[in-house]
Amino acid sequence: MNIGVLQERNPGDRRVALTPAVVRQLAARGHKIWFERGAGNGAMFTDEEFTRAGASLAYSAPEVIHRSDLVVKISTPRLEEVEEAHPGCAIMAFYHMAVAGAQLFQRLVERRITAIGCEIIETDDGRLPVLAAPSEIAGQMAIPLATHLLRSSSGGRGILLGGSPGVPPAHVVILGAGTVGTWAARAAVAAGARVTVLDIDPEKLRRLVEHVPHVATALADPDSVAAAVEGADVLIGAVLVAGARTPHVVTRQMVERMRPGSVVIDVAIDQGGCVETSRPTTIAEPTFVYRGVVHYCVPNMTADMGRSASIAIAQALMPYVLTLADRGIEGALRSSSALARGVYLYRGDCVQPRLAAAWNVPCHELQQLLDAGGGHESGLRS
Repeated sequence: MNIGVLQERNPGDRRVALTPAVVRQLAARGHKIWFERGAGNGAMFTDEEFTRAGASLAYSAPEVIHRSDLVVKISTPRLEEVEEAHPGCAIMAFYHMAVAGAQLFQRLVERRITAIGCEIIETDDGRLPVLAAPSEIAGQMAIPLATHLLRSSSGGRGILLGGSPGVPPAHVVILGAGTVGTWAARAAVAAGARVTVLDIDPEKLRRLVEHVPHVATALADPDSVAAAVEGADVLIGAVLVAGARTPHVVTRQMVERMRPGSVVIDVAIDQGGCVETSRPTTIAEPTFVYRGVVHYCVPNMTADMGRSASIAIAQALMPYVLTLADRGIEGALRSSSALARGVYLYRGDCVQPRLAAAWNVPCHELQQLLDAGGGHESGLRS
């Protein structure tokens, strides 16, 4: 199979979807990897490392896309990338389709693209193995970010996260006990903070306490969330509804009751954010202040941890990319239930009920499309 790897072009994104180690495995199986020149620079991988691993360098994104049956990238595909793809091409990426917008969805449909969302690849036991990789990193990143943002010069309360003798530590409140929440709690406890984690699932809280002692936990409901938010020095939003827009668990009124200089880190901003006052920011300008509360809301925040994030994501992607390459797109979707759950569109036809309902298009059964040998004409209805 011809597999393409593109340079990530979102501002500040230093990641690359496949590393030389993964490219080497694909090349050893006889697959052709087209790698855009310079795509690994931000993650400190040189073109020479990729060519030694077996990749062939291409000199532009259009060249990579034209040559590829499968394009692998991290950030949501750009419209110009979709325009270059031939009908039937598969593009594998973190689409975050619930907030991606109608224009991208329409072009994917019109170009008859097979869109595989890394964030919704799901195993039979409910795990999201590819999304877990950047989520682990984001959880760890949140705590040093909080330490920095609490500084007086950053607009924070001037509080030392871990405290010191006679000085109480900061109170870190984490909404969500999934992967981001667990890793953030682990890092916060290690830093000496006082930590409270809330979730609607008591089993998740139980598992969290088993792995991260010394945290307080509570079942999340409007009253418990409001009380915890009001007393937080740092609020970390780690709520996830896989494949859907994140609900606003924290209302504007709750944020307005936080103390001036408190910090909100909304990791859920990729899917719309779980704090009502959040809005997307950038790595270049990562924060804004609302009613005295510092907000950090950078989508794909792991883009600033180029090398570590690239290695983690590439390792998580590897078994699925190998399956797609070895078996072909159709064969892989037939043989891997996890990959099949990760398909948003198959040759332009929507196979995700939530997405179909959001854009008012027909929803098809993926298996029926595979049996029929391809997709049908479809598009947004006026």
